[in-house]
Amino acid sequence: MNQYFRETVFIEQPTKVPGVTLAFWIIKILATTLGETGGDAVTMSMNLGYLTGTAIFAAIFAIAVAAETNAKRFHPLLYWTVIVATTTVGTTLADFVDRSLGIGYLGGSALLVALLVASLAIWHRTLGTVSISSIHSKPAEAFYWITILFSQTLGTALGDWMADSTGLGYAGGALVFAGGLAVIVAVYWWTSVWRTLLFWIAFVLTRPLGATVGDFLDKPLDHGGLALSRYTASASLAVAMVLLILLLPQRSGQHPG
Repeated sequence: MNQYFRETVFIEQPTKVPGVTLAFWIIKILATTLGETGGDAVTMSMNLGYLTGTAIFAAIFAIAVAAETNAKRFHPLLYWTVIVATTTVGTTLADFVDRSLGIGYLGGSALLVALLVASLAIWHRTLGTVSISSIHSKPAEAFYWITILFSQTLGTALGDWMADSTGLGYAGGALVFAGGLAVIVAVYWWTSVWRTLLFWIAFVLTRPLGATVGDFLDKPLDHGGLALSRYTASASLAVAMVLLILLLPQRSGQHPG
């Protein structure tokens, strides 16, 4: 009789998500800034366009996330490589949706909010939680990286909308998102609001912060940027990231529940 009723069993594995510490957030902001300058370097400086750039970075993301999910334990450099891959493909994909498809920053942001919420809802309905403390199985890892990809893409669209459509510019947009993160920190320390919710809000907000900072670094002077070389900015950010990953402790654990 039991042969006709088989329950799906998920084999748990050690978590491969780093502890959420100050170092985590610093490296995350650097990664999102690198994603913006790196994505712009390919699509704009190399003149490959948003669609080609998205295809290139999507292939890199697929390879990186396959290596990450097949790894037996947490590898800091591998984990952050996947994060950078999500930021670069998020940059080019958001630009393609907003500009090439012509739906605008607000339309692109609304679409990506819907996709992010749908991803979290399906994740919760399937596994019963969206907490990163539960990333112990292949299905949880798959939901985790899909959700991160949507959040990074949404962050790019939000950053562009704030900088271009509101008239605040890149520096002003960066200050707004930095202020938003400061509010989340205050809520974390002085309230008992669900920590998982605060984590995902902060994770989304770090992306437009990095996007506006990246645009501020490499956009022309007449567009409110510093007109730095995208290649130089990307290389400098990558070196800073690697140094921090090597120098600061990166271990799995200490996740908000």
